[in-house]
Amino acid sequence: MILSELQKDSHIKKNELAKKIGLSLPSTIDRISKLESHDYIKSYKAILNPKKLKQDITCFISVISESSKHYKQIVEHCLKEKEILECHSITGDGSHMLKIRTENTTTLEKLLSKIQSWPGVKSSKTSIVLSTLKETTNISLKN
Repeated sequence: MILSELQKDSHIKKNELAKKIGLSLPSTIDRISKLESHDYIKSYKAILNPKKLKQDITCFISVISESSKHYKQIVEHCLKEKEILECHSITGDGSHMLKIRTENTTTLEKLLSKIQSWPGVKSSKTSIVLSTLKETTNISLKN
């Protein structure tokens, strides 16, 4: 219940949260501390509006590596690029799926050129997002 409420609003006042979940304020604070120390709660972050920040292009890039010996290098390169929001090791077509957010097609083209020059990258396939119908960071929790 605490996790569900914090996913809805991580800035909820602790006394309001305590009322919602039916616990005392000290018990609520103690449970939150335990959830944080046991790594159930990794961090608290603001969700920014990419359009307001002129990050108009979202896309997914499937990276096909030459072999699995290059996986670590690919991940290291991904970690250095601020426009790469997510990097997933995948099965199927490709070895890694990248989620990108960038300003425009010019900055996307530069990033694609960079990715395709990384050692071990055989090829890539890019899908540009036309509209986002659902985007969430909330994890489904069993009650």
